Amino acid sequence: MDRLLATRPEAGGGLRAASLLCAADLAFAQGDTDTAVGLARKGADRARRTGLHGFLPDAHTLLALSALRQGDMSESMELANQLRDWALLGRTAHRPGRCAWAAAQLLELQGGTASAAQLVVGIVMDDELLRELLASQPAAAAWLVRATRKLGDDASARRVVSEAAELAGRNPGLRSVVAAALHAGGLLERDAERVAAAAAAHPDAWAAASAWEDAGKLFAARAADRERAVEALESAVDGYSDPAAPRDARRVVSRLRSLGVRRSHYPQYGAQDGVPTGSLTNTEAAVAELVSQGFTNSQVGERLFISGHTVAFHLKKIFRKMNVASRVELTRAWSQFSNTPGGGSRAR
Repeated sequence: MDRLLATRPEAGGGLRAASLLCAADLAFAQGDTDTAVGLARKGADRARRTGLHGFLPDAHTLLALSALRQGDMSESMELANQLRDWALLGRTAHRPGRCAWAAAQLLELQGGTASAAQLVVGIVMDDELLRELLASQPAAAAWLVRATRKLGDDASARRVVSEAAELAGRNPGLRSVVAAALHAGGLLERDAERVAAAAAAHPDAWAAASAWEDAGKLFAARAADRERAVEALESAVDGYSDPAAPRDARRVVSRLRSLGVRRSHYPQYGAQDGVPTGSLTNTEAAVAELVSQGFTNSQVGERLFISGHTVAFHLKKIFRKMNVASRVELTRAWSQFSNTPGGGSRAR
């Protein structure tokens, strides 16, 4: 493909941008998040330089989903409002459901499920959006069931499960669609066995890990199934490690810890662009980013799946390393850092 484009420079703009974004999607689906991010950035840059702005929502959606998996809080915060506005204003002609879903996940990270309620309900009640999303994203059905139940909207949860089951019935040969329907239905019925079966059936590594996590939580609700809960959650941690999803892996490690299981290896957040790695660790950078956004220690802990006391411990080290004495000074210093040429402002 690269040789073909090199011989046709006059046609290289749109074709090159499209090929880069397709390659990014494939890398992301295969769990190679770093490669996906690099390709998406190149595709977005090519689209901007050739005036093909219709490609940007796709590129930014993939960057948003990658940031969520990698635990890159700075990128997540920057992309959330932009994707939400694109989704609500109908500026995403190609795969608008995926864009809205990514925006909803980012908003949930920022302020809980209630802050994403408008988008969640909008996706579920729009036939076209919902079907497009369920057909293309193997983890979406289960996520929507979890979100709508948190909102107390069981009718919407049942609608998602019904649409997922209908889609699977029409496409019995598509393993990802069938597994997604099984996962969503098992969640709705709180059937740990069905969710575990979905985890074993999912061809997508991240979706499989998500199903193992859900199965583990359901097994953990029954004292007699503690051993099966631990086994499922361990599978989830291992599964999240393959597609480089440290934020998700850490959430499951936290749940394992509540069951009395300690792991010697603790998943690390990905490095954030421009962070002086010789100074702050990746976890400290994630804490600094969230504190600079105004979150309390407790809220930071909820988002990073660590205790408020651990956040306070990290903050002491951050203050010392950055030579600041308060959260206000940290916010000012972090803002200045993020706006430097090598700093954290990366979503364009």
